[in-house]
Amino acid sequence: MKAAVFSEPGAPLTVESVADPEPGPADLILKVHACGICGTDLHWSDNADPSVGWRHLERGAVMGHEFSGEVVEVGKDAGSGWKIGDRVTAQPFSGCGRCPACLAGRAYRCQSVTNRASLAQPGAYAEYTRVGANASFRLPEAASFDEGALVEPLAVGLNAVEKARMQPGDTVLIVGAGPVGLAVATWCRFFGARHIIVSDLVSARADQATRFGATAAIDASREDVRSTVEAISGTQPRVIFDCVGVPGSLQAVIDQAPFDAHIVVVGLCMASDTFFPTKALTKELSLDFAFVYRREHFAMVLDMIGARRIDAASMVTDHTDLANFPDAFQALKTPSQDIKVMLSPG
Repeated sequence: MKAAVFSEPGAPLTVESVADPEPGPADLILKVHACGICGTDLHWSDNADPSVGWRHLERGAVMGHEFSGEVVEVGKDAGSGWKIGDRVTAQPFSGCGRCPACLAGRAYRCQSVTNRASLAQPGAYAEYTRVGANASFRLPEAASFDEGALVEPLAVGLNAVEKARMQPGDTVLIVGAGPVGLAVATWCRFFGARHIIVSDLVSARADQATRFGATAAIDASREDVRSTVEAISGTQPRVIFDCVGVPGSLQAVIDQAPFDAHIVVVGLCMASDTFFPTKALTKELSLDFAFVYRREHFAMVLDMIGARRIDAASMVTDHTDLANFPDAFQALKTPSQDIKVMLSPG
């Protein structure tokens, strides 16, 4: 099969012929119909650094963890009535299914977890991919393959909003209007925030956040974020989400936060960073970090897409095929108005 392959940090991906995946007893093989380009992969392909605790990206690895597809092979012990032709999305990690972490819906904490983009578990920037049946979910009849590939980033946003312990009527500031920031805005609206204000250094990205639940947008390149939030809402935010994930973004959020605010860090910063603890301490800020999601988050996102209670499809701003994928991937390393570019391998 054809796949987009990683060679070395900073180098463009290359489309190569690689071995077709073979199912283990409890696996499914999917023909990939859609796979989103994620900011994590963009950063990872340039900056993976095992010294700061991030997994090393091996030469020859295939990334891609936001995906959906059609079942073309079923392992003999897959169970659950899986059959060829099922439309599926899956979590990007497979656990043993028996340990306390797996039983709590947190397979990413399993001691024997297999993560996507390892050589043992290639990702979905490819024509086909292998998934664990116990990590897989059937798509609702109303959901498209594109929407199936958006379940993963929307689950990230749902987990972050849950960690924020947001109350109906809250004023919320979301720093960063990329896909994660927009996913957070979507769920803040769903759970009843009154003011959902999104800031970004690219004004066009901030402006488009109003399509996903934001009540106001701030061009952080020209406006003072803290004073503008107060002018818009008449108050300061009780909850602030850092959805940027670059060195300095956490300190900027601490600077903008009012006394007693709750900060939730969602953006994945893949470099060392520092912040001034005294400022956070004297303001008595609460600080949480939101990594991925539990199994029930995935299930809820699918239910809400299927019931048309959230708009996922509007996040897709462009498509690319495999031949043009390396160029599309590189282009997204420069800020643009694109939200989610989707690989359609076929």
